Amino acid sequence: MVIGRNFRPSVAPWHMSLAMRLRRPVLAAILVALASPCFAESSTAIPVNNPPAQQHSFIDLLALMSGHCKTLKVAGRTFACKTVAYAHGDKGRVNFAVAVDDPSDEHHVVSFSGENGRRADDNSYELPIDRMLLNSKDRPKVDGLPVPAEQTSTGVCRQTGNFAAKKVKDVTCSATDNEGRTYELLFVSDGTPVSVRRIRQSSPSIQDPFK
Repeated sequence: MVIGRNFRPSVAPWHMSLAMRLRRPVLAAILVALASPCFAESSTAIPVNNPPAQQHSFIDLLALMSGHCKTLKVAGRTFACKTVAYAHGDKGRVNFAVAVDDPSDEHHVVSFSGENGRRADDNSYELPIDRMLLNSKDRPKVDGLPVPAEQTSTGVCRQTGNFAAKKVKDVTCSATDNEGRTYELLFVSDGTPVSVRRIRQSSPSIQDPFK
């Protein structure tokens, strides 16, 4: 992925828009709460084959979930985490972004990304995964923020809970990239209602569980 230095925030791709939005005081305070270190191993760069750049889109809805990861594996390495964020883009792309508890890297974020998610009912949502987004402090920066590497992948994420009450029970994800590396997530909520932030008004393009 190559992004020019004169890249303007007003046309930033959706993952950059998310990063910018998270710098707002309320959401930034929530992310600061993720900083408690509980995994001592430092992050290591994962070589990636970037897919073609996607059409620019912006986050219109962000849902922050409180709980813990019973399982988080990134290319065979085990990590710990505290919170998962569901991010919906105005063109239909969705991320389950996992903030990794890595005391050596505050920018260590792994995201399962896909389109055409579906609600089977009011208590279950499934998202086909077609890429992984891998972010760390070592990634190239635009406007001071690391830009995630994109790795073509195949997999699925499933989210269960009472969405009308903004309560998520768990999130499970499994994906394999085109280099054969595997990624797994089992996130269990602590029962706290999901914090849903509508950032940008747009027409829903998928069956979003929180719309």
